Amino acid sequence: MPKSFEFTRNYILENKRVILESLTGNNSTQLLHFSLFEPNIWPFSLFPMDGEENFKKYVAAALLSKANLSAYPFIVYDKKFGEYAGSTRFYDIQFNNSSLQLGYTWYGSKFQGTGLNKNCKFLLLQFAFETMGMERVEFRADINNLRSVAAMKSIGCKVEGVLRSNVPNSTGGRRDSIVLSILKEEWFNEVKDNLLSKIEG
Repeated sequence: MPKSFEFTRNYILENKRVILESLTGNNSTQLLHFSLFEPNIWPFSLFPMDGEENFKKYVAAALLSKANLSAYPFIVYDKKFGEYAGSTRFYDIQFNNSSLQLGYTWYGSKFQGTGLNKNCKFLLLQFAFETMGMERVEFRADINNLRSVAAMKSIGCKVEGVLRSNVPNSTGGRRDSIVLSILKEEWFNEVKDNLLSKIEG
């Protein structure tokens, strides 16, 4: 059974590299400059944040999903650079099925490829399996987003298949979504130790 979890609580996940805390209307303003000055990071996003209006819609939707008890968005602070780096979230949280999805993850260009993502994923997976009591964590991405797919495979995700024409994309068409996952036994048997060795090494 899932363990205790409160959507109204400000959970803080932290290690030597990163701090993850609940996204709010106040701290979300720390991310606005990514919307204004980094249009290159949104091509595969289902909800592009380019421009201030799109940013406001994105944050409002994230906070509404939290209020509806279906998602828990985080803001990401990179301790190495001393700056806010992006956002990620738990969503499609199904306590009755002990499962959730982990996604809506993005980082500013300077933080990509620096090891930040592996640190974030370690903390999030540890929290999902060991605090929330989840049995399964699912990931999805545009099948053409090769960087994102490679990143998910590198942390230990296993490919399950492709959902064809799954959802609308940001260009007016539809995307094929690749589905990956990590199961609770995989986390404890191999993924946790392997991921920890990567972020410590």
